[in-house]
Amino acid sequence: MSHQMLVESDPHQTRVAVLEDDRLTEIFVERHRNRGLVGNVFKGRVTRVLPGMQAAFVEIGLERDAFLYVSDVVDNVDAVEDLDFPRAERTDSAPQPAEGGPAEGHPSIDDLLKPGQEIIVQVAKDPLPGKGARISTHVTLPGRYLVLLPTVRHFGVSRRIDDEAERARLLEVVAGLPAPSGGLIVRTVGEGKGTQEFAADLEVLEGLWSDLRQRAARASAPALLHRDHDLALRVVRDIVTPEFSVLWVDGEETYERLVEFLDRVQPALVGRLKLYRQDEPLFERFGIEPQIEAALRPKVWLKSGGYLVINPTEALVAIDVNTGRFVGQVNLEQTVLQTNLEAVREIVRQIRLRDLGGILVIDLIDMTEQEHRDQVFARLEEELKKDRAKSKVLSISEFGLVEITRKRSRANLERLLTRPCPHCGGAGRIQALTTICLKLRREVLRRAARGAPAELLVRVHPDVAAALKGEERAVLAELEQTLGRTLQLLSDPGLHPERFDVTEV
Repeated sequence: MSHQMLVESDPHQTRVAVLEDDRLTEIFVERHRNRGLVGNVFKGRVTRVLPGMQAAFVEIGLERDAFLYVSDVVDNVDAVEDLDFPRAERTDSAPQPAEGGPAEGHPSIDDLLKPGQEIIVQVAKDPLPGKGARISTHVTLPGRYLVLLPTVRHFGVSRRIDDEAERARLLEVVAGLPAPSGGLIVRTVGEGKGTQEFAADLEVLEGLWSDLRQRAARASAPALLHRDHDLALRVVRDIVTPEFSVLWVDGEETYERLVEFLDRVQPALVGRLKLYRQDEPLFERFGIEPQIEAALRPKVWLKSGGYLVINPTEALVAIDVNTGRFVGQVNLEQTVLQTNLEAVREIVRQIRLRDLGGILVIDLIDMTEQEHRDQVFARLEEELKKDRAKSKVLSISEFGLVEITRKRSRANLERLLTRPCPHCGGAGRIQALTTICLKLRREVLRRAARGAPAELLVRVHPDVAAALKGEERAVLAELEQTLGRTLQLLSDPGLHPERFDVTEV
C-alpha cells in the first residue's frame, strides 16, 4: 500500500491530507485564527469542585471553564494509561478507573482539589458546543520517538508494536537512558531505533519540561505555559513513517520549517519532502476537494452499486448498508456477503476521514450464514488496525448490528467545515462562512490566473458579504492586494449562502 501526504498552507489555514493508494483517508484542517488547544499546557485555577460528579471545573482563560475528572488527577499508572491524549499511544492494558469516579481506594476529588487552588493542566479534548475543554494534571510531552510523562514514574511501549522481542528490547533501551524526571512511552515510530535516537529525543523533552516549570513559577493563573506545534509539524511528527513515499508541500515557508524539523528528528525522510511549484492548487491536482465535499454528504456510493448512509446524531453515529443497484450474479446470500465486505472497508475509511467518534452503530445487511458473518467481522477488524484512534468493536449481533466505540479529541470534519443551517431550523447543515469565503478566494485567484480583466464583480449572499467585510476581511484584503485592484461586492439575498457568482466587468 502506497502512502502520500499533502500539506497545503495559505495565510488563513493549513490543510493536511493523507492518501493511501491514491485515496483520501484522513484530512486535518487548522484555521490560523482559531487553532486547536489539544496538547497545550496551562496554569489554571480551580473554580468549583463537584464531589457528586467526582470532577472539578478549572479556569484556564477560555470562554468556558475546563472540566477535570478525578481519574485525571489521581497519581497512578492506571489513570495515566487511560488518558485520551493524542500522540501519546497507550501501552499495555491495565485496570482503568471509571470516568467521573475514583477507582477503589483512591482519594475523592474534594480531597485532592480545593477552590482557588492553582494547578498545571494539559488540554486532552478541545471544547465542543456547550462543553468546555477536558483537561488533565498528567502532562504528556510528545517527541518524535518518545512521550515524556513528567508527573508519573512509568515506562511503556506503544501497543501498536506487537513484536514481543522488540518490545522487550525497547524497554531495556529506555531503562538505560539517563533518568528522566518522570516516565517514558516509546512511540510507534520508535520501533527499531536505538539509544542515540532516544537520548537525543529525551534531551529535548527534558529541556521543554524544565522551561515549562520555570514559566509556571513566574505566571499567575490562568496562563498559557506551552503551545503545541502547529498542524503541519504535529502531523509530520506524529504520522510520517518510512512507508510514506512522498510528502508534497505547497508553501515555501512551511516547506522550509518541515525540512528543518525532519532534518532534526528523522534526517532519512528529508529526501521525501517535495516543494510543490505548479500553478494548479495542490489539493485540486490530487482530486482532494471533491473527496472532502463528498465526506460532508450522508450518502456514500460503493463501486459495486451499493451505498452507505451515515447519520450522526447527539447520541451516536448510525451507518446503514444497502445493496442499492448491486444485484449480484450467484444468489442473494453471496450478493449480501460481497456488499457487506466492500462496505466495511469503506466504512472504516469514512470513519477515519470524517473523524467520527463516540458510539458508532453499523447496520449491515442481514446474513443468515455464520461463516459469512465471521468473514465480514474479520474484515472489519483488519481495516480498523489502520486507524490510529483507539476503538473497541463488538461482534455482529443477531440483528446484523455492529457497535464500535472510538475515542475522539477534536471536532469531527462535519462540525469543523459546516454550521447549522438557518434555512431549515437547524435540521441540516450548510458550509461555514469561513469555508465559503475561502472557496470564493480560490475561485477569484483561479480567474486571475487566467488573465481576468481589470474589474471583477462578486455576487454573494449578504451573510458572506458581511463576513468578508468583518471577521473574514483578511481574505478580501489579501485578494485585493494580490490582484492590485478593488473587488466589487454585491449582496444578493436571493442567493443561497453557499453559492456565489464571479463576473468579469
